[in-house]
Amino acid sequence: MKVTVDLDQCEANGICVGIAPDVFELDDEDVLHIVAADVPEDRLADVEDAVAQCPKAALKLR
Repeated sequence: MKVTVDLDQCEANGICVGIAPDVFELDDEDVLHIVAADVPEDRLADVEDAVAQCPKAALKLR
């Protein structure tokens, strides 16, 4: 599965980073980057949680 971010929707509040810091990262300008777009099977549950908890629904998992 792949995770994507809609940067127009993202508020960079960092909830996803707190849940899966090995997949999501905020840079110095508070722009979200996806470190591992292809989600490893063992990280899928955390990424699903991050997607579900995104307050702006900026994350998608496909």
